Amino acid sequence: MTPQPILVVAGILLVCTGCSSSPGRPKSDSELLAPDQVSAFATLYTQNCAGCHGVSGKGGAAIALANPVYLAIADDTAVRRTTENGVPSTAMPAFARSQGGMLTEKQVEDIVRGIRSWAKPDLPGNTSFPAYSAQTPGDAQEGAEVFASYCASCHGSDGRGGKASSVVDGSYLTLVSDQYLRTIVITGRPELGAPDWRGDVEGRVMSNQEISDVVAWLSSKRPQAPSQPSAISHLEQPGGGSQ
Repeated sequence: MTPQPILVVAGILLVCTGCSSSPGRPKSDSELLAPDQVSAFATLYTQNCAGCHGVSGKGGAAIALANPVYLAIADDTAVRRTTENGVPSTAMPAFARSQGGMLTEKQVEDIVRGIRSWAKPDLPGNTSFPAYSAQTPGDAQEGAEVFASYCASCHGSDGRGGKASSVVDGSYLTLVSDQYLRTIVITGRPELGAPDWRGDVEGRVMSNQEISDVVAWLSSKRPQAPSQPSAISHLEQPGGGSQ
């Protein structure tokens, strides 16, 4: 090969090398991933959960998933089942592909693992927590008295609001399950200043049965659509889960 062709080939190689590192050219590790290849928890949570549960699980339209009390009562199975299946007839959709969602089994697991990583085992101390799911049916009539004792001072004697918002609004109750109501009674909404099951009345901690009873009373206020008389008012089995 004569010197001139060699110089031409060398020049081409130099140009190609320069293009690979030229300003504005995406780096090899910055290429967009296919949706089902995303595995970073921060990305998955932001895209699928933060709109309702808030940035970093701090709460928004729905409960704070980073609440230590929530993570103390909702185990991996509960969080996974809700993420996979959603809660029928509520605002919580199913995310697993097997249930019509967009996430792979691995992505669901990545979300569950990330949410559970927010747990603080040493908080809040040696507290004996109520059961995540109801162990026995609640009594709505008893629940009315429980509500009067623990909840009325903020939510009003009829639950229609006072210092805090209404909890018997039909639009609200139609969008949440009984399990969600139970979860809120136990965990509170600390991001909104609402206490957990220990703080409604000083020195009087709500029992498991009282929690079930007040949920039954709230559930009795839910409008029943003729086409779905019991789609929302189901109780989850222990360890199962709607948030």
